[in-house]
Amino acid sequence: MSTIPRRRAAPRPESITQARTGLSRDVRGRQRRYLVAMLVRTACVVVMAATWNRWPVLGACALVGAVVIPYVAVVVAQAGWRQQRGARHALVRLPDEQPAARVVLEPTLILPPEHNSAA
Repeated sequence: MSTIPRRRAAPRPESITQARTGLSRDVRGRQRRYLVAMLVRTACVVVMAATWNRWPVLGACALVGAVVIPYVAVVVAQAGWRQQRGARHALVRLPDEQPAARVVLEPTLILPPEHNSAA
């Protein structure tokens, strides 16, 4: 058995397990999930067309699947990024204080300076 020396001199990179996945990777994953859902919907339409006359219950179930799957696929695709944000911190409420006294501002008319033309 040969022994290979391990490098321990270099510092190990820090782990950032709380970080979100990159936006491009997230979008790619959502596109794949949406594509799979649309393929299943296409299969439902084919099954519905093939079984409508012979097995109407199966055709009706396939029709329901073909109608419901697009809605579910869009909701799942749009919810991906928000789920990875993590828990929101609770808002800190300040103790109730008396509101500051209101100051009533009176309208003021500002006139242009008078020019003395009697020179």
